[in-house]
Amino acid sequence: MEDTIGEHISVIESVKKESKNISATARCIRGAISNDKKVVWAGNGGSAADCQHLSAEIVGRFQDSTESLPSIALTTDTSALTAVANDFGYEEVFSRQVSALVEEGDVLVGISTSGESENVIRAVRKASSIGAKTVAMTGKGGGSLSDIADIAINVESRKTTRIQEAHIMIGHILCKKIKQKKI
Repeated sequence: MEDTIGEHISVIESVKKESKNISATARCIRGAISNDKKVVWAGNGGSAADCQHLSAEIVGRFQDSTESLPSIALTTDTSALTAVANDFGYEEVFSRQVSALVEEGDVLVGISTSGESENVIRAVRKASSIGAKTVAMTGKGGGSLSDIADIAINVESRKTTRIQEAHIMIGHILCKKIKQKKI
């Protein structure tokens, strides 16, 4: 147990190195929202759950802020996900939704602990081609996803569990900055 807690603390402490990218992401999202645009989230597995969680925080209440802001998690529409996976392949489940829902000036946040999730990479590429800003939230090294995103927040760990713990904390920091306009 002590090893797990020690690893957690070490990874969380390392997030301080990403403060510039976290602040840049908050400014990017708040700027988009100020221009009547939205934030869109994509990720698989635990990262899909993080997308839904953080999108809900932005739409709903976060701490003291009751301001409802435009945010969509592409992970929630099971009919779209399964139809696209069936018709075009799992690699296209997010990029097809991006084609339909993302507009120039929106922000797409792609979450992948490895930075190598092909469906998230394709979504980021598609969003970029539309003129949306893109953010990658990844683990150590960032993978291909960090190379193609406008802003990359890379957690200094290769362990999925520690990366996910840091991602949700980073997401909460973003929500606070966005909702309280403290950027």
